[in-house]
Amino acid sequence: MVHINVLDPGASPLDYYGYELRRHREAAGLTQKQLGQIVNYTGSLVGQIETARKLPTAVFSERCDAALGTDGLLSRLVGLVLRSQLPVWFQQVAELESRAEDICTFQTHMVHGLLQTRAYASAVLGTMDRENLDDRAEVRLARQRLLEKEQPPVFWVILGEAALLQEVGDGPEVMRGQLAHLLSYEAHPYVNVQVLPFSAGAHAGLQGSYTLYRFPTDPSIIYTEGYGQGHPTANPTTVKDCSLRYDHLQAAALSLADSARLIRRVMEERYGGRPVA
Repeated sequence: MVHINVLDPGASPLDYYGYELRRHREAAGLTQKQLGQIVNYTGSLVGQIETARKLPTAVFSERCDAALGTDGLLSRLVGLVLRSQLPVWFQQVAELESRAEDICTFQTHMVHGLLQTRAYASAVLGTMDRENLDDRAEVRLARQRLLEKEQPPVFWVILGEAALLQEVGDGPEVMRGQLAHLLSYEAHPYVNVQVLPFSAGAHAGLQGSYTLYRFPTDPSIIYTEGYGQGHPTANPTTVKDCSLRYDHLQAAALSLADSARLIRRVMEERYGGRPVA
């Protein structure tokens, strides 16, 4: 067990977060148990976070900021902490997402991570490995905060119809909630979801899923993914080819309105209607 008195704030973002939480808690004259009571968490959890043995969440950080009067310090740090917990090969993707002006993704069989619900993300991440699953799901969901920024990127998503029909999770309620979550973006000005139906036949994305990141000044980047590794490239020929393919995929996909109607129909007919509250 790591003793709190020897926690090195320079060891990692998680250690730095724990150090700052402890420093501000002690400055406020609170024990771990007292702070836990104020923010509605256990004192044990506060201690685990202070000793870098447990990941903080955005909600925990917001409550502690309010309780300790830290002017949003912990809420600003938590994004860095959670990003540092991503697999090394994926950390570059999170950086691309945070800087992109436009994100265009085509997903053949799975909802993109930026639009996954907690239950769906947990089911995907836990397929072969359930160790620290709650923390890993929290890390994935933390990436979604970029869609809540004052000026978020324009996020364009084309989902293969298979992504709607592949039942992910334990019971239909997981997919019911996931499809309802997609529908919640129906009127969102920056998030657009299209479905590429089976009826489209042969299409420009048959080689697989990929994501295109566009930036205000830097070259665009194409990202593809394999088992346990990512493949970003700024090769102009590849970027041009994939950009053209994306244009064709958008043309072959259903309109935004028709896509929402299909998602709603699948949710109702295949997964039993509206999500459980």
